[in-house]
Amino acid sequence: MGLVLFLMAVLWAVGWAMKAPVRARLWMIGLLYLAVVIAQLVLPQTAALRAATGGSVQPWLVLGGLGAVALGYSAGLARLRHRVARTTPAAAAPSNTPFREAELNRYARHIVLREIGGTGQRKLKDARVLVIGAGGLGSPALLYLAASGIGTIGVIDDDTVDGSNLQRQVIHRDDMIDTPKVFSAQAAMLALNPFITVRPYKRRLDDRIAQDLFAEYDLILDGTDNFDTRYLANRAAVATGTPLISAAITQWEGQISLYHPASGGPCYECVFPNRPAAGLAPACAEAGVVSPLPGILGTMMALEAVKHLTGAGQTLQGRLLIYDGLYADTRMMRISARKECACCGTARA
Repeated sequence: MGLVLFLMAVLWAVGWAMKAPVRARLWMIGLLYLAVVIAQLVLPQTAALRAATGGSVQPWLVLGGLGAVALGYSAGLARLRHRVARTTPAAAAPSNTPFREAELNRYARHIVLREIGGTGQRKLKDARVLVIGAGGLGSPALLYLAASGIGTIGVIDDDTVDGSNLQRQVIHRDDMIDTPKVFSAQAAMLALNPFITVRPYKRRLDDRIAQDLFAEYDLILDGTDNFDTRYLANRAAVATGTPLISAAITQWEGQISLYHPASGGPCYECVFPNRPAAGLAPACAEAGVVSPLPGILGTMMALEAVKHLTGAGQTLQGRLLIYDGLYADTRMMRISARKECACCGTARA
């Protein structure tokens, strides 16, 4: 019996080496098995061939039965997978486009993370994120959103690339000077990840378009450097119920939080109800900013976006993180909604 099993193994190995289909290899082994069973049934008890192949048909029938059960189970499992593959994609996620092989390889480090996995990566692929500003904060945020596999990324900015931007706005290159920032950013993002969609809006965010634009996205990232746009973005986010990640930087310091009154958190105006007095919060062009600082805070914005969209960990909702790069100090402040907030208090009541 051992000799026959050895011959079956040799047939399988030879078929594998010759790259014969699995079905052909099974047929060869099946024919050998059938010949042995016939020999056991037909030949006399004293025949040498019958003795060499086990001397009894019972073990071969048991072996054949086990093989039939295994093949039947494998075939049934294959049919079940085929049925699932046909029926699942339409209901699994808003997008019917599965991951390509290259995408699975690209996002492998995400997929092996317990907190993200394949389900979380699919959420990122189906997500729509709008970034206001393609400057210091927007540059690293946009690059890491693209690298993370956010399916649709919008970027709105009316500025063009200037040589003075390149000290900190790492998404732009020297040969992109005088190019609109949104198109420069789009080119860099698609060069990094061709599997995403980038929507550039070369214009300033204003009251006429803010709410309609925000309603098209699942999450807003505000990386602007002026209070007019910050308060405008906050009002539009509150009106549309869209979560807002807002960060700000100056010199060596930065701050970041996630504002989402629709889920019980404060809005930006709850925390900063009044603009600072003139001169107390100068823009980077006046006060200066150290080059890596926007990278630190902008990357934090992208990280908060990934966490919010996948449900991983704990976001900064209800907390304000303050980072001091000069002294390597990080502080966390609890923040809460205000009933008397002029922006979200009425809606909350």
